[in-house]
Amino acid sequence: GYAKTDLLILDDWGLAPFTAAQRRDMLELLDDRYGNRSTLVTSQMPVDKWHALIGDPTLGDAILDRLVHNAYRIELKGESMRRRATKLTSAGASD
Repeated sequence: GYAKTDLLILDDWGLAPFTAAQRRDMLELLDDRYGNRSTLVTSQMPVDKWHALIGDPTLGDAILDRLVHNAYRIELKGESMRRRATKLTSAGASD
């Protein structure tokens, strides 16, 4: 399962608030992986908003502790590459 996968990618983290079941499942999964396997998270949501997104303060602390502790964090700034590609394609079509 996901707990034994060498690299787990959580893509578009934070598009919707967590349900109670999702909070419990995420904590269990991250607890199983912590210190043993890599987890990569991509999100359009700033990290400082993740706690509110998770919802439950206690489970939020536990989940984020397992995600953020010993993490490498890369924040990309600038315009969306999808938006930029659309502008380039549109400009090329009008030539």
